[in-house]
Amino acid sequence: MRWNVYLSGEIHSDWRERIIAGAAERGLAVDFTAPVTDHPASDAAGDHLGDAPSGFWRDHQSAKVNAIRTRTLIEKADVVVVRFGGTYRQWNAAYDAGICSALGTPYITLHDDDLTHALKEVDAGALARATTPEQVVETLAYAIG
Repeated sequence: MRWNVYLSGEIHSDWRERIIAGAAERGLAVDFTAPVTDHPASDAAGDHLGDAPSGFWRDHQSAKVNAIRTRTLIEKADVVVVRFGGTYRQWNAAYDAGICSALGTPYITLHDDDLTHALKEVDAGALARATTPEQVVETLAYAIG
């Protein structure tokens, strides 16, 4: 069986590439999906639908268009990895973890120790919490067998 793993969250570091490379090195039968990681493109996802009267409505419109991709890919995932970085707060990643929780989709959180208190509820719903992409790869390798 091939596993479908959705990589949610922070877009400012190489964590996705490290997980994908680690899974390939281990020969894991995994297909990875992710949100749009080009920040300007994500922000402009709904611009084709017409001019928004304010920044709020532009963000609202684009969030809904992005949600078409995000929700569909999370619903198809066998497991989701939710990454929280330290520089920016990824509210969208917390939302994705909530979707996983509501759907019963297993998820792994990935963040540094200094975010443990802030993410205690998100971590409480996770089936694993990792601090490095390599720990995620090890967790996937064990789960996939």
